[in-house]
Amino acid sequence: MFLARGAAFWLNTESVGIGHDLYNRLSAYELALGSTGLTATALLLLGALLAGYVLGHHTRFGRNLLAIGGNEQSALLMGLPIGPTKIGVYALNGGCAALAGIVATLYTGSGNPSMGIGLELDAIAIVVIGGTLLTGGRGHVAGTLLGILIFGTIQAAILFDGRLSPWWMRIVVSALLLGFILIQRFLVRGLARR
Repeated sequence: MFLARGAAFWLNTESVGIGHDLYNRLSAYELALGSTGLTATALLLLGALLAGYVLGHHTRFGRNLLAIGGNEQSALLMGLPIGPTKIGVYALNGGCAALAGIVATLYTGSGNPSMGIGLELDAIAIVVIGGTLLTGGRGHVAGTLLGILIFGTIQAAILFDGRLSPWWMRIVVSALLLGFILIQRFLVRGLARR
């Protein structure tokens, strides 16, 4: 991550506008649904959620991934392909990061090397709020969607108020993340005692 970010700053430290016809058409695209419509970025979100759901919950790769996250040693003893699954998940992660970069450039109409700095904690907070265990072995795409909605609501409420500094968002997200981690720890301990 730091290597790619450094390379981006080496290429250009300023925001660069994108004036390509394809980008202009994609950023202006809207699928009409009655009196409202879905933008290209919203359609990409829905497509990514659907693909993540199918891949994570209805394929061998997804089941292997949950097993490895739950207990890698047990997964190895069960004969699951640990190495290829790890390589696959890192490749998938890189593809999702590239898709996020494309969506960000569609949304802003520019490429900015400093965009995305500090979003790592936000991504972790969203999936933890959605019920994914940091220790691994449990998670659901629908829970992550719920985490996005809760996170977005909190962010909108803080920014809409206008009296609070944007740093309050980081404080609230950090406190929320700590709270959900503690809840998960107590739930996992309670299940282990049964």
